[in-house]
Amino acid sequence: MKSEAARLLAVRRVTQENQGKKTAGVDGIKLVKPQQRKAMAKAIHPKHWKHQKSKPVRRVWIPKPGKAEKRPLGIPVMVERAKQALVKAALEPEWEAVFEPNSYGFRPGRSCWDAVEAIYNNIRYKQKYVLDADIKGCFDNINHEALLKKLEGSAEIRRVVKTWLKAGIMEGMELAPTEAGTPQGGVISPLLANIALHGLEEEIKKGYPKDRNVEKPVVIRYADDFVILHSDKEAVEQAAIRAEEWLKNMGLHLNQKKTKITHTHTSYEGNVGFDFLGFHIRQYPVGKTNTVKNTNGKPLGFKAIIKPSKEAIKRHLEETGNRIKALRAASQEKLIRELNPVIRGWSNYYRIAASSDTYALCDHILYQQLLSWAKYRHSKKGIGWVISKYWPKVKEHRDWTFQNDEAELRKHRKTPIIRPYAKVKGNASPYDGNLLYWSQRLKTHPMTRHKVGMLLQKQHGKCRWCELTFKDGDKIEVDHLDGNHGNNQKSNLMAIHRHCHDERHSPRETWVYAAGVSHN
Repeated sequence: MKSEAARLLAVRRVTQENQGKKTAGVDGIKLVKPQQRKAMAKAIHPKHWKHQKSKPVRRVWIPKPGKAEKRPLGIPVMVERAKQALVKAALEPEWEAVFEPNSYGFRPGRSCWDAVEAIYNNIRYKQKYVLDADIKGCFDNINHEALLKKLEGSAEIRRVVKTWLKAGIMEGMELAPTEAGTPQGGVISPLLANIALHGLEEEIKKGYPKDRNVEKPVVIRYADDFVILHSDKEAVEQAAIRAEEWLKNMGLHLNQKKTKITHTHTSYEGNVGFDFLGFHIRQYPVGKTNTVKNTNGKPLGFKAIIKPSKEAIKRHLEETGNRIKALRAASQEKLIRELNPVIRGWSNYYRIAASSDTYALCDHILYQQLLSWAKYRHSKKGIGWVISKYWPKVKEHRDWTFQNDEAELRKHRKTPIIRPYAKVKGNASPYDGNLLYWSQRLKTHPMTRHKVGMLLQKQHGKCRWCELTFKDGDKIEVDHLDGNHGNNQKSNLMAIHRHCHDERHSPRETWVYAAGVSHN
């Protein structure tokens, strides 16, 4: 943490790369200027920590997806964010080496899709009971003393982490103490939450023999949401008791309203399958043509299928409907610009599931929403005139695309499905030194745009500007060599880091860059 390079990287992370760089803490500071960054890197040197007190975090409330209630975020001041990024850089590699293999939330190189695919792999050939669990107010109730004891590390690290935990929360002009929890919004908060929950999987499996022939409960966790899978209901119930007892040591409890037992294939207490991270996962009865066969070739009579959950579909269509209503007076181009990122992001998230029918349904309902928008704007025109104006190619090509000469609305079903999804290997971590494996995963990741993936392959996984290998978590942007954003030829594009993009177009310097030649 005393390394100047580490301190500079920590400052760059929070002032240039982080999406929250435009959000201020209680001191009102945001968007740190270039000349101030080096001063900040000096200010966060550990030798100054003994004489510094952490300022309280600023509380803001953001809505929960699809719900009226809101959840709190705690925004630290910019210099504290830089210090947290520095401590995280020291702690994360150590803990990544020991974290449990089925922990996927807020970890580098792991995502929601890995957790969902791990569940799919565990129910693919066997029917199982499922404890669909949720920890009540996880981030707000973690016991500080238990967490600091578990953190171990140097006294210096424990001391500074304690100051962040005890800094307090400022809401308006009122300061409230923090007796428990890690405020959501801090750079280091997700790592601290994972450290607090580390050991849950091992505790639930405790007492089972190491014999491979003995089925053990499978625990798959994403942040504070986790599921326990086993073919025996009593084993699942016993695992739930173990989980509850273990969580008490960290000051946590299961949310009884959201925690339930279900079954992947047959109805149990009126439920079949379960929702996890916006996906609905269950085993569907199928005929002999589509059935899954076990390792001996015996038909099992069912097939495990992952789909977008009904709640997720409802929330998405409500969002598109609300945006369309809010833009009744806007032009068609503006409406398309507003909707395309929403459609692209949602479709990309669910592209690892069996989503083709869902995409078709969403396109159909979106068409109805857009038709209502168009008829409202032209209430005195006939339906044929409205369709020919906003869907101009229907008569010629039967292409029901909402478009004009300037813009075209993206369709859900244009997003290709990626099945099966390649789950991250066991305990693999970006810190294990296997750069080839991680660069390959980055190129083929479902959320990597096709254009970026193509450029990563062309550039052998390296930034064209600084020539360093891209890592998971890096912000990758596409730059045009000639500055003409209308020229999207492959030879005119390069993938570079966000901070490299800022440097390349900095008004403070004049850069000369030729295709294939480094700025160095």
